[in-house]
Amino acid sequence: MVDGDRPGAELLLSPADLRGVVTRLAAELETAYPDGVVLVGVLKGSIVFLSDLVRRLRVPVLVDLVAVSAYAAGGRRARLVKDLDIDVAGRDVVVVEDLVDTGLTLGFLLGTLRRRRPASLAVCTLLDQPARRLLPVELRFRGVEIPDTLVVGYGLDFAGRYRNLDGVWTVDPAVLAADPDAYVRRLHPPGPPSGPPSAR
Repeated sequence: MVDGDRPGAELLLSPADLRGVVTRLAAELETAYPDGVVLVGVLKGSIVFLSDLVRRLRVPVLVDLVAVSAYAAGGRRARLVKDLDIDVAGRDVVVVEDLVDTGLTLGFLLGTLRRRRPASLAVCTLLDQPARRLLPVELRFRGVEIPDTLVVGYGLDFAGRYRNLDGVWTVDPAVLAADPDAYVRRLHPPGPPSGPPSAR
C-alpha cells in the first residue's frame, strides 16, 4: 500500500496484527508473573502499546512511567527526565518499550533501575530493530522484529506527528525530513467531523 505522490508510506502492521501481538505478549507476561508485576512505560512512544497491554492482563499490575532523553550525536548522554513514583525495590519490574533499536537509551534505563534493587528486571518491546543495535540488551518479551526502516503509528511518531494511527506504517525519512506533514493526508484521511454526542 504505497502512496504514489509520497513514496514509502506502507502498512507494516495492521490493527488486527497489533491485537494479536499484544494478546500474545500479555499471555507471556501472565505466565511469567502470576503473582503480579510492575510495568514501567517509557514515554512517549509506549503509551498506546502499554494501555492495550495492561487491559489484556489478568494478573495484578502496577503501572508507572519514565521519560528518558535519548543519546545524541556529539556525545550527549541519556538522562532521566521523568522519574518513577513507585519504589521498585523487591518487585518484579518489566520495562515496556515501543521500539528498541540501538539499545543505548534502554541500556541506560536498565542500569538506573537495577541500582534500585528490583526482585527482577526485564524488557517487553512491541518492535525490535536489531539491525541498528549498538549495545546488546536482552529482550525477554518481544513483539515483532522489523527491518532498519522508519516507522510511525500506534504511539510512534515523527516530529510529534502520527502517534494516533491505529496501525504501524513504514515511511520515507527523506520525505519527512523535507516535510514532517507529508503523510498526514495520506495516513489521516478526512472523515466526518467529530463532536459531542447529541442530547437525547
